[in-house]
Amino acid sequence: MSYFKHETAIVDENCVIGEGTKIWHFTHISKNVTIGKNCSIGQNVYIAQNIIIGDNVKIQNGVSIYEGITIEDLVFLGPHCVFTNDKFPRAFGDWEITKTILRKGCSIGANATIVCGVELGEYSMVGAGSVVTKDVKPKTLVYGNPAKFTKKFKNEITFKE
Repeated sequence: MSYFKHETAIVDENCVIGEGTKIWHFTHISKNVTIGKNCSIGQNVYIAQNIIIGDNVKIQNGVSIYEGITIEDLVFLGPHCVFTNDKFPRAFGDWEITKTILRKGCSIGANATIVCGVELGEYSMVGAGSVVTKDVKPKTLVYGNPAKFTKKFKNEITFKE
């Protein structure tokens, strides 16, 4: 095995896990998931079937990733951030999955909520505890409830001006 899986983690059938990836305690990765190289999948993470995750992604503890979410390279998901995947969820009846796209290098703070149907632009940043209801442009910082534009970054990696 070219990746690390803690003994309490569950990886279902037909998954492809990249070299150097680490999967930590009590995590469940459903069938047909693809995870890139050098990722860190924290404790108590759930990844639904058919999800594709890029290279060098860090998913902190307590995150659930549901069908309809696309995660590109270098994405950071802070502890307990939340994703929805249906605009009108009900306990019974048909689900209508609405796609959400996390572009390269975006970063989501702890406890932020990302409502389905949005795109987080390359190297964008969502502040901790924010509720994102609209697309976030590349290299921008948003925060609040609802999340609002706060700042534009010049540098993709360090977010320094």
